[in-house]
Amino acid sequence: MTSSEGSRALRDPPRAKGSGVAAADSLSGRRRGRLSADATFRLILGLAGASVLLILATMLISTTIQAWPVFRHEGWSFITSSVWDPGTSRTEVTGQYGALAFIVGTLVTSLIALVIAVPLAVAVALYITQAAPRKVAGPLTYTIEMLAAVPSVVFGLWGLLFFVPKVLRPIMNLVESTLGSFIPFLSGPIVTYNYFAAGVVLAFMVLPIIMAVTREVMANTPETEIAAAYGLGATRWEMMRHVVLPRARPGIIGATMLGLGRALGETIAVAMLIGGSQQIPSSLFRGGQSMAGIIAVTFQEAAPENVKALVGVGVLLFVITVIVNMAARLIVWMTGGYLAKEQNL
Repeated sequence: MTSSEGSRALRDPPRAKGSGVAAADSLSGRRRGRLSADATFRLILGLAGASVLLILATMLISTTIQAWPVFRHEGWSFITSSVWDPGTSRTEVTGQYGALAFIVGTLVTSLIALVIAVPLAVAVALYITQAAPRKVAGPLTYTIEMLAAVPSVVFGLWGLLFFVPKVLRPIMNLVESTLGSFIPFLSGPIVTYNYFAAGVVLAFMVLPIIMAVTREVMANTPETEIAAAYGLGATRWEMMRHVVLPRARPGIIGATMLGLGRALGETIAVAMLIGGSQQIPSSLFRGGQSMAGIIAVTFQEAAPENVKALVGVGVLLFVITVIVNMAARLIVWMTGGYLAKEQNL
């Protein structure tokens, strides 16, 4: 054996018979193990996603079954009548249950909250992302987002004991005296705790959600588009109007719908401030009741048939919330598509 053959033999020692087949089998086994792990992980994720739908379906079906005697007894008058006269029977429905007053109270207070909160949230988000110094933007963002951590009962007590009687009541008196004579829904007499009071406090509660989402969307505006606007001679306001706001439009709509979902389901603060009337008032300065509020206030002492009616109100609130979320997704999708077409042009 020559020296070159010896060195080659040292570098490439003879392989045992069948070693190539064993290596291939090992590689194939590892591949099968990875595929099995991927399938198991996919199955776990699918079950996790399906469990959410199952929980929602279970909630809706079980509550609908429990409230069905009231739905069958009242029919469409459950949502078209404002007469709420609970019965005391344990086996049948003897009262009258019309939830229209509570539906109106929920929608009106939520609308008041959005009318106040959305412009304020957009203005604050514009200031934080486009105009505020960094030393101001950080603390201001943190302060506003802290409002989201305040319990709703604290908002209710603050509004009940201080904000509404000390701050908001003089404003309501001024508005009623100046505008109430020719705007019917701003006329008196004024009740201290009413639709308007509940809506204003509710605006402070939904403000952090709307502002946080809007700020994140505005912060993601491409720097190239901002620089191009300035390069064309735009002022800061023109840049925000023609670049930032159009870019943020779908996000603002989505944030508004998130805030609306929070406002629709708010319970304690609204129940404390809305006045507690089970009628539909003709003015924002008079008392009413919301869907979540009537459930929270009367559930503990309700008779069995009244409990079924309250569960029916909860089902109706659930359906309204789902419709709002679906509408939000549709509006964001349509607005996003329209914005993309504008940019392509």
